[in-house]
Amino acid sequence: MRVIAGKARSLPLKAPAGMNTRPTTDRIKETLFNMLQSQIADSVFVDLFSGSGSIGIEALSRGANKAYFIESDRKAVECIRDNLNFTKFSAQAQVLAQDAVSGVYSIKEAADIIFMDPPYDSGLDLQVLSVLSKLSWVTEDTLIIVESSLEEDSREMEQRGFRVVKEKKYKTNKHVFLYKEMEG
Repeated sequence: MRVIAGKARSLPLKAPAGMNTRPTTDRIKETLFNMLQSQIADSVFVDLFSGSGSIGIEALSRGANKAYFIESDRKAVECIRDNLNFTKFSAQAQVLAQDAVSGVYSIKEAADIIFMDPPYDSGLDLQVLSVLSKLSWVTEDTLIIVESSLEEDSREMEQRGFRVVKEKKYKTNKHVFLYKEMEG
């Protein structure tokens, strides 16, 4: 696992030991960021269920101003901090050692992009979306990307107050791109 492009290009990243995390492959990460490239510069990026932090670090490497990392696993939090120190992005990052459902309440500034990669088919994505739909820092301009299993029905995400604008399917999973529905 490495940083694909930008300031920290090609730097290797650590992954937390154990089976509690499932790092996004470099190939999928590259595809995702090729789609996001025009939106990354000067953005505020939120990486939920951060694992190693590789998605948020990729955003910082490609020009995001700030990244929030929300992760509850202690070993993963240590790994994120190590990776941020190694890539020299610590000053642009805030690591919140909390579960994603409660951690999103700690953010107080408008986010441009939120990426979440919860355990597949756990329902945690829907719990987080229910909370995000009520938070003022998530605007109708905030792009939300949910990594999920191919089988997950994205219509349930729409029932939480979001509209699906795109689904990108890979061999084993997919990215669902959402925006918050405007009220009224």
